[in-house]
Amino acid sequence: MDGVHDLGGKQGFGPIDVDEVEVPFHADWEGRMWAIAQCARSPDWTIDWWRHVRELIDPVDYLSRPYFDSWAQTHIAAFIDSGELTLDEIVSNQSAAIPANQQPSQDNEDIFAAIEAQAYRFDREIEAQPAYRVGDRVFTRQLLPRHHTRLPAYARGKPGVIHAHHGAHVFADASAQGNEIAQHLYSVVFEAGDLWIEAGNRKDRVFIDLWESYLDPAQD
Repeated sequence: MDGVHDLGGKQGFGPIDVDEVEVPFHADWEGRMWAIAQCARSPDWTIDWWRHVRELIDPVDYLSRPYFDSWAQTHIAAFIDSGELTLDEIVSNQSAAIPANQQPSQDNEDIFAAIEAQAYRFDREIEAQPAYRVGDRVFTRQLLPRHHTRLPAYARGKPGVIHAHHGAHVFADASAQGNEIAQHLYSVVFEAGDLWIEAGNRKDRVFIDLWESYLDPAQD
């Protein structure tokens, strides 16, 4: 999906503060939100669906809301959509099904075991052979997606070279729509000057992992 969330390579948002103090969380609630995201989810979610829901946040809200606050907003919306919670429960801070004094408790070992049981692999076996080999020159497609995609806007319609083949993995664009399809996944290397005109004389390169359907062979 093309939206305000896709800020990679965009200009006009001011300099990046490289001197910001590097701490995982700036407030206790951020740590709790991170923990909730790791262990509280609906069985019918995928990471790609979660990202799609987050991308639906209003642009002004997305840019002005603290990072982990947007995680909370996304989690709440996804839980309501899947029927796990209701808006009334969120507003009242009270479960409609289980009284507060009867909430089940878990120790850390139970929580860690539950998280480990939810571990998910994204690599898959497929019969199709990879269309590209290391060293092949390719062009990314000029997509205008209306749904979630992992092909950033700044890298569309650009020339690159296959740097590595990672086998087949679940295709994120389809997964965000509830369909599990496997495609070959590649690391593609781009010259910075091919991505941004002002970087034309620099030797920097950018590596992006991209699925096969994002790519076309370069024409000689």
